[in-house]
Amino acid sequence: MDQRIINLFDEYTHKPLTREEFLKKLAMITGSTAAALTVLPLLEVNYAHAATIGPEDDRITTEYINYNVDGVVMRGYLARPKKKGKYPAVVVIHENRGLNPHTEDVARRFASQGFIALAPDALSPLGGAPADADKARELFQKLDASKNTQNFVGAFEFLRDLKGCNGKFACIGFCWGGAMANTMAVNVPDLLAAAPFYGRQPEAADVPKIKAALQLHYAEKDERVNAGIAAYEEALKKSNITYEVHMYMGAQHAFFNDSAPTRYNEEAAKLAWSRVLTFFGEKLK
Repeated sequence: MDQRIINLFDEYTHKPLTREEFLKKLAMITGSTAAALTVLPLLEVNYAHAATIGPEDDRITTEYINYNVDGVVMRGYLARPKKKGKYPAVVVIHENRGLNPHTEDVARRFASQGFIALAPDALSPLGGAPADADKARELFQKLDASKNTQNFVGAFEFLRDLKGCNGKFACIGFCWGGAMANTMAVNVPDLLAAAPFYGRQPEAADVPKIKAALQLHYAEKDERVNAGIAAYEEALKKSNITYEVHMYMGAQHAFFNDSAPTRYNEEAAKLAWSRVLTFFGEKLK
């Protein structure tokens, strides 16, 4: 697909560009409104592809849970191994559309590999993630950044008290959630590992607060996010923080999301997943 189309969709996803403006610009690239509407289904997510590990998988159990943070009720999706025992925990942080079937599937993938996985919904204070992606994007603009950070820190507090958790924690996040994974590394002192995927980097002044080991995943064609890599690496080196950077050549932003047809890169996603499992296994088990 024309890279200009993918870049435009990325702009629409991450910036205050209305759907009407997006479709108008898309029609200019494709040549007509009819052509734009033909391309549109290829760009938008299709959650029919979002069940790698089904909820009925006999290795795991799943449920929706609530936890409280300063009077705010946070909703989350909890997946865990069915076999009794003590397991490390991973907080899974969604993209900028809220908790959805793809994120829940990632949580189930972790559970099938011997981790307790909790995927909170950042939009819980605003009624939860709506099915309409445009409405979800509008709600993200209304989140209080400081309170949102504490709402995710609260996920680790919930896990600390959860029966079966061994007290070892990691987090992973994608896009907006990748930035939040970096933020959790700054704000959760006993976090052992974080794996941000194509996420905005923290301020250099906050980097010395990081105690976790980092595994950073980036897509070659994601210029917007990649612009911050050099400064982040410099700050990590100055603070002697354990980290590794993986750049996936030819990959687009959101390459891990198998419900995003034009940006999903199966080869890169599988390689990244194997790296994350190895990394978390080394740091948490």
